Amino acid sequence: MSFKRHAHETTERRDPMQEFADRIVEQLEQGVKPWVRDWNPDKCEGPQAPFNPVTGGRYHGINVLILGMDMRAFQTGDPRWMTYQQAHEKGYQVCKGEKSTTIFFTKSYEVEDDKADDGKKAVRILRHYAVFHASQIDGIPPHKAPTVEEAPSWTRPEAADIILKNSRAVIRTGGDRAFYSPTTDHIQLPPENAFRGPPEFAATALHELSHWTGHPSRLNHDLKPRFGSAGYAMEELRAELSSAFMAGEIGIPADIPNHASYIQNWLKPLKEDKREIFRAAADAQRIVDMVLGFHPDFAATAELHPDRPRSVPPKSEAPSPAA
Repeated sequence: MSFKRHAHETTERRDPMQEFADRIVEQLEQGVKPWVRDWNPDKCEGPQAPFNPVTGGRYHGINVLILGMDMRAFQTGDPRWMTYQQAHEKGYQVCKGEKSTTIFFTKSYEVEDDKADDGKKAVRILRHYAVFHASQIDGIPPHKAPTVEEAPSWTRPEAADIILKNSRAVIRTGGDRAFYSPTTDHIQLPPENAFRGPPEFAATALHELSHWTGHPSRLNHDLKPRFGSAGYAMEELRAELSSAFMAGEIGIPADIPNHASYIQNWLKPLKEDKREIFRAAADAQRIVDMVLGFHPDFAATAELHPDRPRSVPPKSEAPSPAA
């Protein structure tokens, strides 16, 4: 007697989280930091952080990393992404044969918990959905980068100075190294004239400010591991990603020179647990929110409103808001 197999019995189920983690690992093994793009001040046309033009919301966390790594956005200078349904509702059409990009959102569920006072606890589950870049969509109006006057004030050259001043971080200059010291809770930077230009100085200063946020009185990261350890490298990965996220928000270089051994030390935890890159990206987003929050105009935006969910699945589990 023969039995007919159902499709779900013979087709291996996709694991988008693992696929993305594998993609990160593959590029790191080649010595490439996939979140870094060449910075050309002559081609900077305003903020390049990915956003949803239908909702007006910016993407966050792991989705900034996923969409920021996509060459279409980089080559076109267009940071717009949306779902198929959103494109359809606006009268646009996703081009035939185009492949979507998988991004993620969290969904909260209530489960029974005998230890909780009300017998329930909230559990957050990571879900995924598909979006398309503007270049994959027919009928969408051309992207118009904001002018200097239209762009948010935190994208202007003086923004880094405002952020550093308002953070009240202790910053000392001198020597040829840039670092944050958890012991003395201060940032050390070479003199500004040691850098190629103000943007490179700003990028390095904000990178070290990212480490500064890890102090126990702030975001409380584990800053004790020694140089060369996996823990030290993962702290550097959080700051690396936060630098990349901030680069898209405020228009500064994303590539921060660091020790070559970091990449090798990142590989082991990223290979062992597909969630590690997601955790690092989530931590990086919290860093960015704190650092950019020192700019009063950024802090005033709804993006930092504590009651606003980072990602909300709409009707029929086909998310439309930016995650």
